[in-house]
Amino acid sequence: MSIFLYKIGNLAYRKSWYFITAWLVILAVVGTLIGVNGIHVSSNMKIEGTESQRILDQLAQELPLASGGQGSIVFQAPDGERMDTPERMASISKVISEVYQLEDVLNTAEYATEANDVSLLMMQMMQNATPDQLPPYGYMMMDGVPLPGVLLANDGKTALFQFQFLKDVNSVPQDVKDAIIDAAKLAETEANITVLPSESLLPLHLGIGSGEIIGVVVAALVLLMTLGSMVAAGLPLLTALLGVGLGVGGAFSLSSMIEMTSVSAMLGLMVGLAVGIDYCLFIVNRQRRLIFDQGLSAKEAASRAIGTSGSAVFFAGLTVIIALCGMLVIDISFLSIMALVAAATVFINVLLALTLLPALLGLVGERICSQKARQKHESKAKIQGKSSFSDKWVRGVIKFRWPVIIGIVVVLGFAATPVTKMDMGIPGAATANLDTAARQSYDAITEGFGEGFNGPFVIVAEQTDASATFTPESLMQLVMELNSQDNVSQVSPLGMSESGNLAIFSLIPETGPSDKATKDLVTQLRDPDLSIVQSHNIKLGVTGFTAVNIDMSAKLADVFPLYIGIIVVLSLIILLLVFRSVVVPIKATIGFLLSILATFGCTTAVFQWGWLGGLFGFDTAGPLLSFMPIIITGILYGLAMDYQVFLVSSMREAYVHGHRGTESVVYGYNQASRVVLAAAVIMVSVFAGFIFTEDIIIKQIGFALTIGIFIDAFIVRMTLVPAIMAIFDSKAWWMPKWLDRMLPNLDVEGDKLITKLNEKNEQ
Repeated sequence: MSIFLYKIGNLAYRKSWYFITAWLVILAVVGTLIGVNGIHVSSNMKIEGTESQRILDQLAQELPLASGGQGSIVFQAPDGERMDTPERMASISKVISEVYQLEDVLNTAEYATEANDVSLLMMQMMQNATPDQLPPYGYMMMDGVPLPGVLLANDGKTALFQFQFLKDVNSVPQDVKDAIIDAAKLAETEANITVLPSESLLPLHLGIGSGEIIGVVVAALVLLMTLGSMVAAGLPLLTALLGVGLGVGGAFSLSSMIEMTSVSAMLGLMVGLAVGIDYCLFIVNRQRRLIFDQGLSAKEAASRAIGTSGSAVFFAGLTVIIALCGMLVIDISFLSIMALVAAATVFINVLLALTLLPALLGLVGERICSQKARQKHESKAKIQGKSSFSDKWVRGVIKFRWPVIIGIVVVLGFAATPVTKMDMGIPGAATANLDTAARQSYDAITEGFGEGFNGPFVIVAEQTDASATFTPESLMQLVMELNSQDNVSQVSPLGMSESGNLAIFSLIPETGPSDKATKDLVTQLRDPDLSIVQSHNIKLGVTGFTAVNIDMSAKLADVFPLYIGIIVVLSLIILLLVFRSVVVPIKATIGFLLSILATFGCTTAVFQWGWLGGLFGFDTAGPLLSFMPIIITGILYGLAMDYQVFLVSSMREAYVHGHRGTESVVYGYNQASRVVLAAAVIMVSVFAGFIFTEDIIIKQIGFALTIGIFIDAFIVRMTLVPAIMAIFDSKAWWMPKWLDRMLPNLDVEGDKLITKLNEKNEQ
């Protein structure tokens, strides 16, 4: 492996412009495709194979007009005033008329079915009901006729206009949503009211914020401090940015053909930027070490760096790719796309590190190490010797290895305790910051109509007897019985199939979307033994925000053990091949388990319990993203193995070249720790920049990756690993002879390469 990569590096160094031109052409092709196809992203998270998705697919086929998503606009009068004045009702009526004329919006005035007759009967029932039977709202009436889709709170201060799209809300063009908001905003000026659009109408924000830029700036400073040269520091940053541009840009160029969520692009950006910088840093650092320590030319040093550190980069990248592609077994399309985008970006960064980087080094030539830098290195080498901080640290860790191991296990175990209280869900308007339009709309709906209006269910009732049909009377009876269930605020019929054997309802719970009682209601309504189901001889299906959330969490919980098993087994095989040791791969995996549990514990404490929320830019705690554990586990496992490969391969190299016992640990640690430390700081800085984005999903993922890398790199790899390696001593490299004969020798440490080069020089 090392010999092959040496040849690649040598060729790229000599034929620099061939390789550079090839990558620039690829970049131009990606840019052209984006210009032709455009960028199409959504927040749609379709969960195939679940009950809620089955109901949505059934509605799309049998009752397409009633199967679209919903939007809403809240109108609020100033304090002490009402919404139902003639002037304000006229303004709202104008808004309704304009909205219903827009493409992709269902005009209820033209959508007449028997179910609409039932709605009128229900309205009459509400008018005749006693005060204790009335909900805290009613229909907004204008000249004795209800305004379609508009509810009025009992205090008269708040009106809610609900409307339906002809397709999924994430498939509705943003131009249509903007037109709805613009129409509503005119009423804000005309009628002196506050207009608050629902979260589903607001545009997605994909822009790079100041936090991400600061993260990149910090990474650049760390590169400069580590490599000591603007030229050397600029190469990893340039290569990583190109890798992200190709990876994420390539995904964008295909977004018109595949449904890609906004999270997919941001995840590819996060992972690609971090690993791209790190991989190039390892190679450039090795080249400079070979120049300083062995006096090699820049060309020979670059070729050898690609052959040795390039091998570690290749297998480290392969581990990350395997961990990401393991998500494909979950069989959820948006997660699969997310994983493939991130994996492709990592793969491209590996290729760039092994081909473009040596080509750029060929352009730089001997300037990669200035004469001043060479003299500075020589003077430091004479002074420092074995007095460096890394040497003192690793020897101290080895000396007190048992207290170190016990202390780390106790600390990380304590940090992991919040995991037992982890609540999974889909963060939404309820957990948005208080100053956002989405949160203000959510709070206004809660105040005027009840929290359940923020997460309505879609209920589908289907006759078990194919020949039976619903009548207005039977629908009314079903509505009344559903309305009598615990935790139900309102049930309204929405439509009926042409055959009459399938009816669709809107059910408003009393509690909010993330409330446990709401989730219990979904389970209750899906129970085939429910008395309503038995008495009416029907099947009930439930979909909607909370139902999708429950189904997603359940499916992810079912496949999580399989996912973990696949990536662990495959990664153990790779580590076994790289290190030719039984102990090292097992130790690496156990260390990762400590890291990931502590990571989830800290994330739970911050985002679910609200600890230090103000510091991280949010003011409302809430559930953790339901698919975050799988995403974070996959990415962190891959990145943790990166540091394992770079650090322990240096120890392995020291062992192969004659250092025995704990000296191989000390020597290898001293050689690799500085660059591993720099790489970890860079990765933490890049991920930390995403914590301060507005999107709570990206914020949670950014925090989990930041704290996860911090724990795994600084506590586990830089401290726990040398302590455990010292306990096993030379036995850490033991492997059964029969297994040693079976496994191919990948020569990651470059022993075969050095031997071949020495033989060539002797000739």
